[in-house]
Amino acid sequence: MTRLTLTLRQRPGQRLDLSPLVPHLLAGKSAHEIERIELQTTRRRVAVGELFRLRMGDAGQICIEGSCERLDYVGREMTGGELLVEGDVGIQAGRLMTGGRLTVRGNAGPWAASGMKSGMLEIAGAAGDRLAGPLPGEIGGMRGGIVVVRGNAGERAGDRMRRGTVIVEGEVGPYAGARMIAGTLIALGAAGPLPGFLLKRGTIVLGCGCGALSPTFVDCGVHQLLANRYVAAMIEHYSKSAAKLMRRPLRRLAGDMAVLGKGEIFLGNGTKV
Repeated sequence: MTRLTLTLRQRPGQRLDLSPLVPHLLAGKSAHEIERIELQTTRRRVAVGELFRLRMGDAGQICIEGSCERLDYVGREMTGGELLVEGDVGIQAGRLMTGGRLTVRGNAGPWAASGMKSGMLEIAGAAGDRLAGPLPGEIGGMRGGIVVVRGNAGERAGDRMRRGTVIVEGEVGPYAGARMIAGTLIALGAAGPLPGFLLKRGTIVLGCGCGALSPTFVDCGVHQLLANRYVAAMIEHYSKSAAKLMRRPLRRLAGDMAVLGKGEIFLGNGTKV
């Protein structure tokens, strides 16, 4: 059966909340019912039919065409199914997902995968700041699932992560993996200064090294650990480049000793600190 397709007629004049357009909320609805769904906005009330051309299909497989960065909360609280976005998205894409697959064939704004518990989020372009991180006032970021970013990510990627895996095939900004509680963050490109700042537990892997590193990490030498091979086998389906990195000898740093100190940073290319 064909996908249920929503094509944006033109760039909206205001930011839009697309959280109602997920598979479990559209299941069983007619075309007329979907077109009448109101989208929260910053200015005036609008309905789906005013902004999108609708082509009916399987609500378990949704496609949004012609997307732009003014579409916020795409895939918020998804529980299953597939959501494909052709274009960019705004803030908090995939927030609080508990299942399903969200694919963004463009860039994503800040807080993508914030509070995510399960499922898969793939971003073909770049991700904004605080990828998989918490909103202000929250004590935990991503709690499960897997996120793959084919481009770069901004500052504080993986901030306060509790579980799950984040793979960034490009570069990451400053404070990558800051305050992580658990989980795995892998960046194939260069990282900004102070990765793993106040890292309690969890694993950070930086394929091309990083800028200034906190002095409260302990150099444990270069290793080729069996545990990393298991991680490589798990992630190979999502990123062959990341799996290849995990099979190489990597320099291990333990820390952050300024806090609990049970985390670790692996540096590629045998980078010395």
